[in-house]
Amino acid sequence: MKSTMPIRAIILITILLTAFGGPRAQDRMRRPPEGFQGGTIRGRVVESEFEVPLQYANVVLYSVRTKEQVTGAMAVKDGLFELKGLRPGRYYLEVKFIGYHLKTIEDITLRPPDMDIDLGTIALEQAMLPVDEIVVEAERPAIEFKIDRKVINVDKHYTATSGTAVDVLENVSSVTVDVEGNVSLRGSENFTVLIDGRPTVLEPNEALQQMSAAQIENIEIITNPSAKYDPDGLSGIINIITKKGGLNGSSGIVNITGGLDDKYGGDFLIQYRRKGYNLLLGADYNKSTFEGALESESRTYNDTDTMIVISSGEPSRERERYSVRAGIELFLGPSDVLNIGLRAGGRSFDSDSKLDFDEWTSDPDTHLYYTSAETWGRSGPFYSANADFRHSFARKGHEIDAQIDVSRRGGEEDSSNELIDVYGAVTSGQRSHEEGPGTRIRTKIDYTLPLDGDEKRFEAGYQSRIGRSEDITEFYEYDPVGGDYEFRPDFSHTIDYNRDIHSLYALYLGGLGPFGYQAGLRGEYTYRYIELVGEGESFEIDRWDLFPTAHVSFEDSSGNQVMASYTRRIERPRGWFLEPFITWSDAYNVRQGNPDLEPEYIDAYELGYQRYLGRNLISVESYYRITHNKVERVRSVYAENVLLHTIENVGKDYMFGAEMTLSINQLDWWNVNLMGNLYDYRIEGTLYGMPFSRSSTNWTARLNNTFKLG
Repeated sequence: MKSTMPIRAIILITILLTAFGGPRAQDRMRRPPEGFQGGTIRGRVVESEFEVPLQYANVVLYSVRTKEQVTGAMAVKDGLFELKGLRPGRYYLEVKFIGYHLKTIEDITLRPPDMDIDLGTIALEQAMLPVDEIVVEAERPAIEFKIDRKVINVDKHYTATSGTAVDVLENVSSVTVDVEGNVSLRGSENFTVLIDGRPTVLEPNEALQQMSAAQIENIEIITNPSAKYDPDGLSGIINIITKKGGLNGSSGIVNITGGLDDKYGGDFLIQYRRKGYNLLLGADYNKSTFEGALESESRTYNDTDTMIVISSGEPSRERERYSVRAGIELFLGPSDVLNIGLRAGGRSFDSDSKLDFDEWTSDPDTHLYYTSAETWGRSGPFYSANADFRHSFARKGHEIDAQIDVSRRGGEEDSSNELIDVYGAVTSGQRSHEEGPGTRIRTKIDYTLPLDGDEKRFEAGYQSRIGRSEDITEFYEYDPVGGDYEFRPDFSHTIDYNRDIHSLYALYLGGLGPFGYQAGLRGEYTYRYIELVGEGESFEIDRWDLFPTAHVSFEDSSGNQVMASYTRRIERPRGWFLEPFITWSDAYNVRQGNPDLEPEYIDAYELGYQRYLGRNLISVESYYRITHNKVERVRSVYAENVLLHTIENVGKDYMFGAEMTLSINQLDWWNVNLMGNLYDYRIEGTLYGMPFSRSSTNWTARLNNTFKLG
């Protein structure tokens, strides 16, 4: 009889190894099944009183068993956060934000099949803490990239906080600023400026030069705006977001600035906030003077000889602006907010120059010496009032926003030019006076509907822009015989200008994993009527236009971010571009508009890449722009030694370029910003039946160093 003990022993050992196999066997048993994506915990962080989203709130997840941190995140726009890839288990969550009490969410359990938990809205209460010092552990980056814009956080640009919006924009690669503070966006001064999403009554450069950086929360650079925005502006939109109080109580800020060559200014902003309302009052003043030197040479050719005019001198310019503003924000309930704002002010621009001239002909070689004394000034008040009502529905992100803006500005412009011979006698002169009050009314209503678990949304709206203005021009010419200026009715006109634009738009936004996308379409109806009062001439436009837009983005877990976009835009002619009569600028220059001028249509393409390497940033953006019906200022001979400046549609132009930003923040006390922009420009067209073309390669580079002394 054979023994069965070895067989029984083998069976027993096999059972034990199967049940209590070594560490590797245990790992295999505990390892999640193939394709396991992990659990998810999501929510939204707001402040308790007004339910304002708390972007940048810190969210940290801990294990109940080990008390150790498992993962964490920072709340993004709208206060949303999401923690992914979590194992089954028991957890607790801590939510913290500077100035608010810590919030702890206890006993969060992930267990199949319930591996997706939505904590809903997490409200943090304000904490009034008597502290001697606050240490900020995390900072916002100086530049943030969104799917359709760059956001410049003004408080990170330390050297610009005592200046204006222009000083901040000097640190942005898309923007160039000349020595007089004039801004260009992607090589063009044809851009739109918004303040808190609303158009300003000032010209773009006027608004940027007047706005104190201390009043600004951030600046949005939108080079390819979506269908939600007005399509006007060749190169895009600069949107200034002003500071608004977030805590109850009173707050205020005062700034005083000064510089060489008679430059000074100041501003203040006071806010008083309570549970049901927020009051705001502010004022600003700015004056600056610019001295310079001017040299020019003009040559006029005919069949027999050449007329040559050389001039030189030291002109000066002065700019002065002031304004006051007031506003009230009313919290009518948990779902309704009403904003009312008022603003009034004035501005003036003056220039004065005396230029010495040497004029002669090539045959015979005779010289005529004289002096040209020129003065020019423009001034006037401006006023604006706006109201904004927003209603939020029960579902987060589901809201309707209605706005109305009414603005009016007056303006007077006076210019004179006198030619004085070597004996001090006036030989000729021109004087002109222009005035033109204008009124604009703008209304809009926007509707936002979240879709598919708030991951996607649909936006639609209607906007109208109504413009009415009257321009009166009077021209006087010097009579050497009588020694006085005589009114010239043939160069004096009154023009009425009416323009109505009505718009409808729709926009769809969404995301799929690391991908984001938005697509929109805007339709605009334009009616324009220009009448020369008492002269029997009028010009009319009645037209529909369509403006499609598309944006896509990709961002992976390592921080690489890629964005691409296409938009169609329009640049409408300015008022004086359409005036069909002759206007004298000075003794050597006259201008005449073109009422048949077509608007420019722009197709714009962009592709960008950004990445944060720790605290350092690298950004590269390429762009391609085609302008149809290109508008060019044309100079021709009006009379002997007099140039005619007019406006024509000449064809197309093309711009292809790339800009780079490198921000190095390795040391807490030293920041280096290197920015560059390189683009090729080409124009092709036909002028007065003759084909022409020209091209140029342009580049700019800037290096900024910021040192923190304490």
